[in-house]
Amino acid sequence: MSQQSFQISRFVVLLLCSLSVYTAAGQGNVHQQSTTYEWPEDSLVRQKLETWRDQKFGMLIHWGLYAVPGIVESWTLCGEDADWIGRDTTIHYDDYKKWYWGLKDQFNPVEFNPEQWAKAAKEAGMKYVVFTTKHHDGFAMFDTKESNFKISDGPFKNNPRADVAKYVFDAFRKQEMMIGAYYSKPDWHSDYFWWSARATPDRNVNYDIRQHPWRWNQFKKFTYNQIHELMTGYGSIDILWLDGGWVRPLETVTDEVRAWGAPIPPFSQSIDMPQIAAMARKAQPGLLMVDRTVHGPYENYQTPEQNIPKAKLDHPWESCITLGNAWGYVPHDQFKSSTMVIHQLIEIVAKGGSLLLGVGPDAQGTLNETQISRLTEIGDWLKWNGAAIYATRTADHERDQETFFTKGKATATYALVRLQEGQPVPASVSWKGNVPAKGAAMKLLSGNVQVKWKVKDNVVTVYLPSAFIRAHHTYPALTFQY
Repeated sequence: MSQQSFQISRFVVLLLCSLSVYTAAGQGNVHQQSTTYEWPEDSLVRQKLETWRDQKFGMLIHWGLYAVPGIVESWTLCGEDADWIGRDTTIHYDDYKKWYWGLKDQFNPVEFNPEQWAKAAKEAGMKYVVFTTKHHDGFAMFDTKESNFKISDGPFKNNPRADVAKYVFDAFRKQEMMIGAYYSKPDWHSDYFWWSARATPDRNVNYDIRQHPWRWNQFKKFTYNQIHELMTGYGSIDILWLDGGWVRPLETVTDEVRAWGAPIPPFSQSIDMPQIAAMARKAQPGLLMVDRTVHGPYENYQTPEQNIPKAKLDHPWESCITLGNAWGYVPHDQFKSSTMVIHQLIEIVAKGGSLLLGVGPDAQGTLNETQISRLTEIGDWLKWNGAAIYATRTADHERDQETFFTKGKATATYALVRLQEGQPVPASVSWKGNVPAKGAAMKLLSGNVQVKWKVKDNVVTVYLPSAFIRAHHTYPALTFQY
């Protein structure tokens, strides 16, 4: 074995060993939540925003080069020191980047099956999708004309489905879902963002834009042109979901943003969002723009990552949370139970938000049996209880311990009682507040059966039918309409 072959073999072994560290720890919260919100002025945007607020549950798909070795998406390229990144530091940084870029020549997802993804999402009760057309590593999952660093220029290029994003969007449209295009503003492969003449110490552009305005203007053109391709060549798009909130105008870097701890250069990294938005909305009227954490006219809804706000919010928001520990595919990932996801969905919706659940197909382009099973179980619960989730808004009093409340657009109030996972269904449940009107009928949505209830000292007690208890030894959550 040559020295070079030995080094490559050693690298692969060390890399695979590092995966277990990432899988156990999970990714940190890269994007904090904005604390201010500005309602859009465009009537078409506001109309689509209300439609989106009715959907409540969507799928976020991370799929790219990182699926080949099964590692954290893009971030191992970043020189920052964070445990969850998981790159082996005994390997020279430049050698690592060359290896990563070389994954392009290995990515050949011959089992690419977006219909499987869309069917699983539909059966889970999901209503919209956000697909990664390009992550921070710059590898395009669509047939961009701006770069050869794309799925349609590697070993998959002769496949009739080489323009991956097109077929993902088509598959989800056939399931009648809203379509979202994830796009990373930073591009670590572009020589206009990470200039090869400079080191790459962190996530930001690696040169002083003030001293090299031509290069940054080239990057702005590159970004504009790629988004234009997505907005004009891939059918109807409802959401442009822009990641990489550190690429932002300097004037939007508040003390709050600085407190998040991410490196911030002393100059603006503006990509001219007004121009991009005007172009995108000309092509896609009413398009929702989600410029994450950059509060203002282009953050039409907020996106807290891997967490749920402590209290309800009256403006639009969405928690993006992974089904497993990872956003993309990693071997032996540990997936949340369906009950845990249902519990998160209930809390998020009661607080006024939507849940965007992250799943990652493998390098061949398929979801595994565990992912499918979890999604099916969630959908089984939603088939009975979805009326308390979809097209609802917050109640004045949204929670009493493990009972959450939502309001239908008519007069219905819903009480959603989260039951402890693995424990028997109780004979009765109680909550304080949100008392039904005297003599009001109440029904259990699971089975659509009338239930008996009483109120004393502002505490509502509901008695469950014995037939339901016998039929459901355990259950994620009970939902009552009154």
